[in-house]
Amino acid sequence: MRRKANLYRSTTALGVALMMLMALSSCRPSATSTEEPDNRSNQEILFDDGNFAMFIHFGLYSKMEGEWKGKRYYGNAEWIKHQAEIPADEYMKEAASFNPDEFDAEAIVKLARDAGMRYIVITSKHHEGFAMFDSDFCDFNICDATPLKRDLMKELADACHRNGLGIGFYYSQWQDWTAPGGARGPETDAEGRKVTFEEYFRNKCIPQVNELTTKYGEIQLIWFDTPGELSKEASEELVALVRKNQPHALVSSRVGNGMGDYDTLNDMQVPLVNHEGRWEGIDVMQVGWGFSKFDNEWKTPDYIVHELVSVVARGGNFLFNIGPDSKGRIPEQAAASLRETGKWVKKYPQVVYGAGASPWEHALPWGDVVTNKGKLYLVVFDWPQDGKLWLPGLQNDVTAAKIVDGKKLATRKEGTWTCIEVPYGRPDQLASVVELTIDGEIAVDSTPAVDPNENATILPIEFATTEKCKVASNEWMEKFGEWKFKASVSGITAESKVEWVVDFKEPGYYDVAIECRGDGTTDWMMCADEGNTIVDRYNLHSQYAWHRMGWLKIDGAGKHKLSLSVTDGNWEQVGIGSISITPVKLQ
Repeated sequence: MRRKANLYRSTTALGVALMMLMALSSCRPSATSTEEPDNRSNQEILFDDGNFAMFIHFGLYSKMEGEWKGKRYYGNAEWIKHQAEIPADEYMKEAASFNPDEFDAEAIVKLARDAGMRYIVITSKHHEGFAMFDSDFCDFNICDATPLKRDLMKELADACHRNGLGIGFYYSQWQDWTAPGGARGPETDAEGRKVTFEEYFRNKCIPQVNELTTKYGEIQLIWFDTPGELSKEASEELVALVRKNQPHALVSSRVGNGMGDYDTLNDMQVPLVNHEGRWEGIDVMQVGWGFSKFDNEWKTPDYIVHELVSVVARGGNFLFNIGPDSKGRIPEQAAASLRETGKWVKKYPQVVYGAGASPWEHALPWGDVVTNKGKLYLVVFDWPQDGKLWLPGLQNDVTAAKIVDGKKLATRKEGTWTCIEVPYGRPDQLASVVELTIDGEIAVDSTPAVDPNENATILPIEFATTEKCKVASNEWMEKFGEWKFKASVSGITAESKVEWVVDFKEPGYYDVAIECRGDGTTDWMMCADEGNTIVDRYNLHSQYAWHRMGWLKIDGAGKHKLSLSVTDGNWEQVGIGSISITPVKLQ
């Protein structure tokens, strides 16, 4: 890790936040005696090393809380104007009774800090077009159109500055459902004159982005969204404006046209393998981003910790969303879940702050791995029941092992595997952390490996090679805005093959299952490279489901190629998502 001390002299919010990060890392010894100077900006350091931030969706849509004229709308509550097809003029009248007078910026900042988050990004203007700040360029804003008449963006920015958090603003630069000329908005103004997008861009978007980057002190980033049909020139102009007013603020990739300082992945997406470059993953406390009184699917602390670790282990920064209600309050369910998450982060700061991606480049059957200061941190979600935690492919010797804040552990090498002797009792109910000090620079064989314990090892299609068939990434919504992602193989013929190279610690029988879909009866075959084969027949349906195939014999330890093929049936309808391999324990 590069040295940061010379960048921690600022007394701004970013400077205070960076000093906090420095303090957290100071207790962790460096893996090397000399370190290179760190030439990153304060904003880059906070993004790269903070790794955990709060997203807030708050706007006029929050007033409706998922309901319009007695009808419930599920999913993304911030899209209620679109879902309920509310005319722009009727929607805008709702601002007259929008009074979120219990919005407490200090309480929100305290919650973010309690959760272990290092900056906050809030929606200053979502697609609905309503500005949550005092804008001189459109009266449809929190100060001019509501009885509240408070600039909530200023209140939150000031609270962040006072308390050492970074502040960033979300701004929807293409969609505007209430401003003439905005994408999906009215095509004409009040006089019936047709308004172009260029007029909207010049008269509202650019001036408001200028306000956001000049009126609220030093900011962490501008989080643009849904570039749609925005031209390259428009994206360039937005980036140039941010650079002019806030030279070090980051710009999200959703400014469009391949621009931005970091990559924001799809909503609710965590990659299965390490993602290169600077990037963030985003997820939400409920199903939707804005608050809905009908949405009670609150994320639990174990879910948040798992997603946080998964994003950090893949090399990213985790931005996690909450939505205040119509009065501006953070729902207690959300606050309680975040506070509990923060206790875990405070206990294991080295897993989050300054942590780097897993050298395995993917999750392991029992959990995940991050690096920090030359050490490995094993985050164990499924604690082994037999007192043995198996780590595949580590080519280094382990010089010391311990449970973080706990006892020292014994380790031993068995071929290409490292066995860590752990207590039978689970040290932490959310996720236990084991620290490994290793000899030399970290070297790993990242070949997917079957856990020797009786846990199922899931091997998704992303880890396979294919022949004469197609691999595609599919995405869909369970509820409106609730995105799901799945890669699968299709276009299967009698000549198609799907193959995984898998490391087995020991020979024996392994129970194999297939996650697949199709239409009607289909025959399957799996062959190991040693010649052992299992076959089975399934009556498949349109939805993915797991089907147990049976015991496959592996004659020798080490790496083996497993080949899966469809031998009969309605090939064209077949899709393959993953396979599961579980050791069969025989006395």
